[in-house]
Amino acid sequence: MGARKLIFTGLAILLLLGAAAAYWRYVWFFRDPPRTPPIEAGILSPADGTIVYVRKVDAGEDVVTIKQGVPATLKDILREDLDLPKLVIGIFMSPFDVHYNRAPLGGKIGFIRHYPARGENLDMGSMHLRILMKREPYYENSMHIIQNERTVTYLQGEYLGSPLGMYVVQIGSRNVHGIESYFRPGDRIERGTTFGMIRIGSQVDLIVPWREDLRVQVQPGERVLAGETILVR
Repeated sequence: MGARKLIFTGLAILLLLGAAAAYWRYVWFFRDPPRTPPIEAGILSPADGTIVYVRKVDAGEDVVTIKQGVPATLKDILREDLDLPKLVIGIFMSPFDVHYNRAPLGGKIGFIRHYPARGENLDMGSMHLRILMKREPYYENSMHIIQNERTVTYLQGEYLGSPLGMYVVQIGSRNVHGIESYFRPGDRIERGTTFGMIRIGSQVDLIVPWREDLRVQVQPGERVLAGETILVR
């Protein structure tokens, strides 16, 4: 009788775990809670998650060094060369974060480009674990930054009375099931509007041309919300 009860208890636990996993995968993961962009001027976070790096990068300078002898450059992240100083902000989205991405600024979509992985998509377990353990640098040993598939969206907007173009880079994880874009090149989009999503754990980078009037508001380890948290003023 004891053995039968133990079997039934085990089966009940497995069923509950299975139901919880199915709920997370097919319901909770696709939640898109309403967000209200702040009234004050500022470039918003395109993703929910944790800041993993914030760097002003000059032309030809590495963004981060992933491990000894392996740097990540703007060309690695964007898949194209850029010749002027840029501000680069990386945001890690855990499997439990909202995975819909929002426009950091209002403007027009210049282009949307998808790039396949350089080899296979790698998981992001190293970055996730380092964040959970609060061990900086969070990007150490995270080869997904330069290897995994990605979609680059270029947004042409205006900030503080001057034109400002920026890139949002959606980087998929090993188990990615698609990087989605809900707009097309030439479309106009409002600040804070949902423009796409990444299925399962992922990373989103924001790359903005450096200007002396920009003031960074975040640092590594901070939690941010898409469409609400101001990254740059």
